[in-house]
Amino acid sequence: MKDHRDNTGGVSVEVRSLRKSFNGQEVLKGIDFSVRRGEIFVIMGPSGSGKSVLLRHIIGLEQPDSGEILIQGESMQSSGVMDKHRMALVFQSGALLSSLTVGENVGLYLSEHRLHPPEEIRRIVIEKLESVGLKGTEDKMPSELSGGMKKRVAIARALVIEPQLILYDEPTSELDPLSAVVIAEEILELNRRIGVTSLVVSHDRDLAFGVADRIAVIHEGRIVAMGEPGEVEQNPDPVVRRFLRADFKRPNER
Repeated sequence: MKDHRDNTGGVSVEVRSLRKSFNGQEVLKGIDFSVRRGEIFVIMGPSGSGKSVLLRHIIGLEQPDSGEILIQGESMQSSGVMDKHRMALVFQSGALLSSLTVGENVGLYLSEHRLHPPEEIRRIVIEKLESVGLKGTEDKMPSELSGGMKKRVAIARALVIEPQLILYDEPTSELDPLSAVVIAEEILELNRRIGVTSLVVSHDRDLAFGVADRIAVIHEGRIVAMGEPGEVEQNPDPVVRRFLRADFKRPNER
């Protein structure tokens, strides 16, 4: 387990009895968990388990059929909560605009909302890119970057709003093992340096057990295990064991 820090920059998250159905198919079946301020909390599970739907609810892109989500003790359904607590989503694909430079992608929110003059936006962009190890890339195009670099640009873009909560959607998907390690180190470093609360959705077991303070395992729309990495790893539930020990075997090895 990582050392505890004075995490003053993050916010707490509480999910209470969250349910959601699409076309009569229940996807979230009463989800309950809480995330402490400054914590790295990982939600992991197989494809189709409800991870991404849950993430979209927490960021406010979906509305639940029942239940609620509290940010720093305030319901997201209350007026002004989304404006009061700064949240940023790092998309699975990176979601960079191919027609814009790296710097223009990172500074897009600031430019569109005219929050600073152009020279100040450029200074902020350069600072955030440097903070994720991408110094000097602001004038490059996304097509010139590797997959891992694009993910780090997406993180830099999230950082420009000085977030209190960063949500990562499958941050190591489609990356080679070395690039995946770099992203994991970036998540840890940001958590240590700015005290942000980090909520990571992933099926990457190495990432989950490498960065998490706590882990929740979701299966078929329900949380089936939750705790510190060691506790989850020792969980006797057959569903959890099967997911964590899913290794390929040749037919003659069975």
